[in-house]
Amino acid sequence: MGQSQDFTALCLIERLGGSGGGAQYHVRRLERTKGTPYPAVVARTKNIMQKLPGIKLICDGTGVGRPVLDMFDQAGLRPIGIFIHGGDAVTSDGYGPHGEAPRRFRVPKRDLVATLQVLLQNHRLKIAPVPLSDILASEMLNFKIKIDPVTAHDSYSSWREQGHDDLTLAVCLACWWSENRPRPPIVPENIFAYTRG
Repeated sequence: MGQSQDFTALCLIERLGGSGGGAQYHVRRLERTKGTPYPAVVARTKNIMQKLPGIKLICDGTGVGRPVLDMFDQAGLRPIGIFIHGGDAVTSDGYGPHGEAPRRFRVPKRDLVATLQVLLQNHRLKIAPVPLSDILASEMLNFKIKIDPVTAHDSYSSWREQGHDDLTLAVCLACWWSENRPRPPIVPENIFAYTRG
């Protein structure tokens, strides 16, 4: 979610097959806007989601994203919120009282970037020639890691100071969640068998 000077990016990714780490991801749509009011972003997203039953909404909850997550919730879209941080561990809000999957995650930026790198290196991420795909490709090429020699902490940014990474991060969020989404806990079940003999 961009503020007045930043882009708000939207990407639509289709996951094809491959349970257990072999899925292919196809970028089918890219959009970005600047200065669009958040209610208009929510309405646009809802309009797209209504045409695609079963689709999941993954949102960057970092910074200004938290109140926008609330707006998506109020619109009935049940977003998965990802809060990007510079630490080492992924945490979540845990399963709900009725086994509901977590919907809020704190994820290190390195994990998001590493997921994208692995998918690209294994040819599991495909980008269709859609509007803005050239900008996404340029963002990915300009994305770089910086290591602080004193602290050994990593940081990520676009190569140029004026560069943007909004589309890249949108793709990272969707791919990370799809690759790492929580599976429901295994609940013991009673099974009865009856035969007539």
